[in-house]
Amino acid sequence: MNYGVVKNTVRVLFLVLCFVSVALVNLISLVQAEDYTSPNFILRDPVITIEGGRATSPSFEYYSSGGQLITGESTSSSFIQRAGFLYYPVATSPIITATPGNGQVVLTWTRSVGVLANITNYQVGTGTVSGGPYTFESVGNVLTFTKTGLTNGTPYFFKIKADADTLTLIQSVEVPATPVAPTAACGDGSCNGSETCSTCPSDCGSCPSGGGGGGGGYIAPPVITQVIFTGRAYPKSTVTLLKDAQISATTIAGTDANFQLSISGLSGGNYIFSVYGEDSKGIRSSLLTFPVSITSGATTKVSGIFISPTIAVDKSEVKRGDNIAIFGQSIPSSEVTISVNSEEEFFNKIKADVSGAYLYNFDTAVLEIGQHFTKSKAALNGEISSFSKAIGFAVGTKNVLAQLPTKAPAKGDLNSDNRVNLVDFSITAYWYKRPSPPSSVDLNSDGKVDLVDFSITAYYWTG
Repeated sequence: MNYGVVKNTVRVLFLVLCFVSVALVNLISLVQAEDYTSPNFILRDPVITIEGGRATSPSFEYYSSGGQLITGESTSSSFIQRAGFLYYPVATSPIITATPGNGQVVLTWTRSVGVLANITNYQVGTGTVSGGPYTFESVGNVLTFTKTGLTNGTPYFFKIKADADTLTLIQSVEVPATPVAPTAACGDGSCNGSETCSTCPSDCGSCPSGGGGGGGGYIAPPVITQVIFTGRAYPKSTVTLLKDAQISATTIAGTDANFQLSISGLSGGNYIFSVYGEDSKGIRSSLLTFPVSITSGATTKVSGIFISPTIAVDKSEVKRGDNIAIFGQSIPSSEVTISVNSEEEFFNKIKADVSGAYLYNFDTAVLEIGQHFTKSKAALNGEISSFSKAIGFAVGTKNVLAQLPTKAPAKGDLNSDNRVNLVDFSITAYWYKRPSPPSSVDLNSDGKVDLVDFSITAYYWTG
């Protein structure tokens, strides 16, 4: 045996081991991080990894999380974990109604609908200056709150935040309201506030003369009860307001997509109002409905209405692997999210142009053969609309062009007035469970009129 060769080989291995040891020490120093401690644990040298990882001991397991740059999905029989910005939870914006009263304002708002999260709490913000600052208070998972202890004649400004547990997902736009003292009533035989013989002759016995004049003909100013609705739709589009399912007012949105509608001559009480928009192609948006409580003699403001986009497709059936065009109109320059349902739901985003129009060509190669639905929603400056109507299409072996929606409802217009309202509902109700209904009333062509036909009528409802 050549011991000289062995000796040199051992020497080389020793030098290599020394080099590796030094490299490891330098590498450790590069990835070393500071310790994190508390009264009951020490986390030593945590290393942030892109893919995440796990460390264990007899008493704990520590999981490091993947960063938001990673997108993907991990599933089991009981949960789905989604990572990345694409799956960050969002929610629709609440719409506030503010009704002023004596030293108080009654606030009601529409329910905020969360995506990938459930809304568990709302916060009411109160400010004395438009734009804030606001003082927020948690009110629980409710849709109404009365803010008391306010000063009559002082303008206040309110916002609503929607929370998923401790995470705030969305906040509404601001709505103003000014508390007012109740108006003194003449004729009650007592002196109220600044009443005088000249202002309330019937109470002259208990009020100061106020400069004489005796029993002049005092005419009380008219008491105005009104509701004002403001929000955004599509540029130069028609916006329709329904009161208790009947058309109450219409207006044309401005070039900036903003609109305002008002109704007066109402009596105090609770009403159901609905709003929808109609785009330049005559396609109607989904119906946005909300309850409003009106106080007699007060102006109630409903602001922050964000009408959902319209939506349509260019094919009723698309050959698998071909594109299907999904298009519609929304608020100018808004970000439109398009959802296509399948075994896995697909989300795609596109920006509307300056007129609010949007178009997305969806590759159907990822879809299974069969029926599918698509819908869209819009976001702008932190506000998020509700989803549009869901439009159906089939994935198959051929392409069949779709017929664009017309202003006349596709179904449910039983008296041919281009509307679906209580008249059509009454005609449907007459044939409810009666034998041999006309084909025009039997909306699903099953030989009878039942709740399915009423559901179809409700889907095409215009008021």
